[in-house]
Amino acid sequence: MSDGTPTDVVSLEVEGGIATIRLNRPPMNALNAEVQSALSAAAIEAGQRRDVAGVVLYGGEKVFAAGADIKEMEGMSYTDMADHSGALQDFTRTLARIPKPTVAAITGYALGGGCEVALACDFRVAAKNAKLGQPEILLGIIPGAGGTQRLARLVGPAKAKDIVFSGRFVSADEALAIGLVDEVVEAEDVYAAAKARLAPYVGGPAYAIRAAKEAIDRGLETDLETGLEIERMLFSGLFATKDREIGMRSFVENGPGKAKFEGA
Repeated sequence: MSDGTPTDVVSLEVEGGIATIRLNRPPMNALNAEVQSALSAAAIEAGQRRDVAGVVLYGGEKVFAAGADIKEMEGMSYTDMADHSGALQDFTRTLARIPKPTVAAITGYALGGGCEVALACDFRVAAKNAKLGQPEILLGIIPGAGGTQRLARLVGPAKAKDIVFSGRFVSADEALAIGLVDEVVEAEDVYAAAKARLAPYVGGPAYAIRAAKEAIDRGLETDLETGLEIERMLFSGLFATKDREIGMRSFVENGPGKAKFEGA
């Protein structure tokens, strides 16, 4: 999967410190079990590679991902899904736990599981023609790969309930207004804009960025006092890194913003 060698449905390419995990299951990048497994493998590899400072999730020029493979799920019983639902959540958990900044580059539809993939990223850049949503309610079910939880944390419970209860599609402009996406650009500029968001982190203090992501994400899941303790421990741990020495020495000698970090 490294350096552009694709699986049938997902590829991982690295250029200039930025990894691109690309979905490739035409026509709509439906997220069947094979895609979910391949996404998890790509996320783990990108997270472990020292030549990767940030990760773009991209579905191509026409569509991000139109959701789970309903044909695959339609015949499942309760016990089938009880066995499968853990894996369904695990692949978005794995994406969310990439210890580096991540951006979803969204063109066309990001619906159901596709929206949940985008929600598992740190940032979302959307094309003007993008449509996001959690339409599972129209199938008589609810989001099952993190949609009810991550969406509510991102846009608030009332907005999340409106989107989930109705199953409606959210336009790019509305998504920007409610904080569901962070930037809206022309469709042909989405991928470049996503990479541009990650560019400042290339050559940055990798372990400090990792700690910052962990502190914020884990802190959101707990009470303030526990969150502060998580922050304190991660903050203290960074004093064992070489980048901390480089950064502080550079600040004292040359002022802020001039450090040349080594990612160590």
